[in-house]
Amino acid sequence: MIKNYSEFEKGKLLLIDKPWGWTSFEVVKRIKKKIISFSKRIKIGHAGTLDPLATGLLIILIGKYTKKVDFIQNYKKTYTGIIKMGCVTPSFDSETKEYNFSSTSHITPELIQKISKKFIGEINQYPPSFSALKIEGKRFYEYARKGKKIKNMKPRRVRIYQFNILKIGIPYIKFLIECGKGTYIRSIAQDFGIKINSGAYLLSLRRERIGPFSIKNSYKEL
Repeated sequence: MIKNYSEFEKGKLLLIDKPWGWTSFEVVKRIKKKIISFSKRIKIGHAGTLDPLATGLLIILIGKYTKKVDFIQNYKKTYTGIIKMGCVTPSFDSETKEYNFSSTSHITPELIQKISKKFIGEINQYPPSFSALKIEGKRFYEYARKGKKIKNMKPRRVRIYQFNILKIGIPYIKFLIECGKGTYIRSIAQDFGIKINSGAYLLSLRRERIGPFSIKNSYKEL
């Protein structure tokens, strides 16, 4: 992955296939450990956080390339994943337990396609309470894990370019979403459940692409 100091002295961009269960910070920490023998002063970061239970493309920036973080974060991102209908979770994904079970008998493939189209374009989206956003100096998930509600949470304006349904096997839906900066796919799953009147959460997620960068060209081992 990194062979000598001259590789990243000028700046380097690495495409990593983030494993399931790892935080984005843990990936940065692992790579930093690999390069520390060359220089303790080298900067390293990532462009676009992936949740621990998500897999896929994570862009690592080294040295002078860390200055490109804002530019790269503005790229469109493409995800594939699975939504499970008929229940919800507090975290909007599989990190927490399912509850509030409801019927899916009214759901048809035609209804699923109809609802998915309602998300195309600019939409208002509330971020998950189990997220890394900060309020009053603390991460949202720090409040959520203590059972505290976040007051005065405001919606964010995000853009969805594509929401394609790839496979339907009720209560599961496999999808592809292309979206802009700041979009929470977990929130789309939650809102999808509300619109389809059954409840839903994000069962799995994989980031396939960030702008011109593809998961196909990523490192599979750290």
